Amino acid sequence: MNKMFYSTSLCLEDGTFYKGWSFCNFATSSGEIVFNTGMTGYQEIFTDPSYFGQMVVFTYPELGNTGINIDDNESYAFHAQAIIAKDICAYPNNWRSKIALSDYLRMQSIPHIFGIDTRSLVRYLRLNGSMNGLIFNSLEYKFSPESFIDLPSMQGLDLVHRISTSRPYSVNLKDCKSMQFFYYNDLYTRDSFQDFFNVVIIDFGVKNSIISRLMSYNCNINVLPATSTYETICSYNPDGIVLSNGPGDPSSLSYVLDTVKKIIHFSQIPIFGICMGHQILSLASDFQAFKLIFGHRGLNHPVSMSQRSEITSQNHGFAIKVHCSKSHTETMKIMSWNLNDLTVAGIFHLTKPIFSVQYHPEAHPGPHDSDYLFSHFIKLMKNFKISMQ
Repeated sequence: MNKMFYSTSLCLEDGTFYKGWSFCNFATSSGEIVFNTGMTGYQEIFTDPSYFGQMVVFTYPELGNTGINIDDNESYAFHAQAIIAKDICAYPNNWRSKIALSDYLRMQSIPHIFGIDTRSLVRYLRLNGSMNGLIFNSLEYKFSPESFIDLPSMQGLDLVHRISTSRPYSVNLKDCKSMQFFYYNDLYTRDSFQDFFNVVIIDFGVKNSIISRLMSYNCNINVLPATSTYETICSYNPDGIVLSNGPGDPSSLSYVLDTVKKIIHFSQIPIFGICMGHQILSLASDFQAFKLIFGHRGLNHPVSMSQRSEITSQNHGFAIKVHCSKSHTETMKIMSWNLNDLTVAGIFHLTKPIFSVQYHPEAHPGPHDSDYLFSHFIKLMKNFKISMQ
């Protein structure tokens, strides 16, 4: 194995510099620098489309202990702009490992830096907020402050159109064994639902594990572009609609908001929003969104729902404002709160089968406290099918 290291630098937009190393030369990368506090799941994190446009700082001190496998990818590609780590293991030890993370980074020329004090960087981001940064090989790039002039702010940025599927596609139960992302063990976790359901997913950057979890409940999936119209969505005769996770600022997706408003007002189709989908559903219901200082990204975020609390997996940089305008209190109710900062963690419609959560109930990676939400969505679809008969 080639053990050559390359001098690499990370520069924040306010001029703060970190110097470290990388396993290869790569093209200069830029993006919003964010941090994730999870102790596991690095492969799921950097293949999650929700991290598109962001460079991820991992607070866990060493990445790569379990290598890279073919089963845990959340999408077809590496979506994070770069990896920032304290150390990267070159010799993984796990029965599922197919390649070391260090070799994977080298072979794919993925921007990354290790050997820096990630504790210092995370503390700096917590105090000053997430900000844009550049990562580059020191000997291959001449840095200047003007490098940040053309870097867009995440606020107001529509990234969904960059990663949403360009054409509809279907994933059917009869074809599931040929799909790489399908988790075979999910076949044995089905609840007592014998019906088959036709689910439309509006793709803002959907994770494979969301599709997999729905399929484990006998759902045939149609994934549609984010630009799909109300008429197009209804033409699939869905038993339920999932508004998926995704990157960027939800307030910039006016074309999506108009469609979701029509679905809410003109149909009785059950809707389940996850992360970005939760924000879209909230905005379509007259809530407002705002950018968090450094976001919620990790596997141990406590959420309160009535008399119970759950530990949840979260990944988002925007949240929903709490306000009491008459327009939304008559139709939507807040059902859960993030116990770290009391931001809105979930909402539900008072008269229609519609609900959403800011966190990730599929929990890849993360705890499975909220997995019951999929079962709840299935029950709503079952009742909807009965009412339509």
